[in-house]
Amino acid sequence: METQPEKNLAKEPDFAYGSYTYADYLTWEMDEMVELIRGKVFRQAAAPGVIHQRISGKIFYSLYDFLQGKSCEVFSAPFDVRLPVASKKNEYIDTVVQPDLCVVCDAEKIDERGCLGAPDLIIEILSPGNNRKDLKLKYEVYEASGVKEYWVIHPDERTLLIYTLDERKYRASRLFTLGDRVISEALPGFELELDHVFGGL
Repeated sequence: METQPEKNLAKEPDFAYGSYTYADYLTWEMDEMVELIRGKVFRQAAAPGVIHQRISGKIFYSLYDFLQGKSCEVFSAPFDVRLPVASKKNEYIDTVVQPDLCVVCDAEKIDERGCLGAPDLIIEILSPGNNRKDLKLKYEVYEASGVKEYWVIHPDERTLLIYTLDERKYRASRLFTLGDRVISEALPGFELELDHVFGGL
């Protein structure tokens, strides 16, 4: 009786240990979204909720309309943003994130796999379980890699905080909420009414 040859299936690594790169990331076949931050793997616990999706959609279309005819382009997750430090080679990149929304104004950073380099604007909408990742870990890598502006939105509290890069360090805005209008320094001329973003949720 002939034995069937074993299939060469890539075994999912034990992410609790080890450090990984984008070259490793490309070999994984998983159902859920994962991000790589300084070599460590972070899984998304669950799909974004309805309020998260509504906020993301409203901001995406506001940005999309504003950017018509301009050199910048807006992207929504899932969309890989690779943040190289010393080298742009896959085996040396240890941070790959999927921001909820990002705007890229340098067309040379866009390729068939996503964005290679720091976007001009990144927007993250907090979800249960990812607050530490977005408020600390992503803050640190976005600042270090030169993301000009980082927006953090808290859906439950209906608030928005903007971090603007100033001499390689983030400067925090005041906390914006309903009734406020926010203005982007990274995208001159772009304004967003938070009543529009949070209204009807």
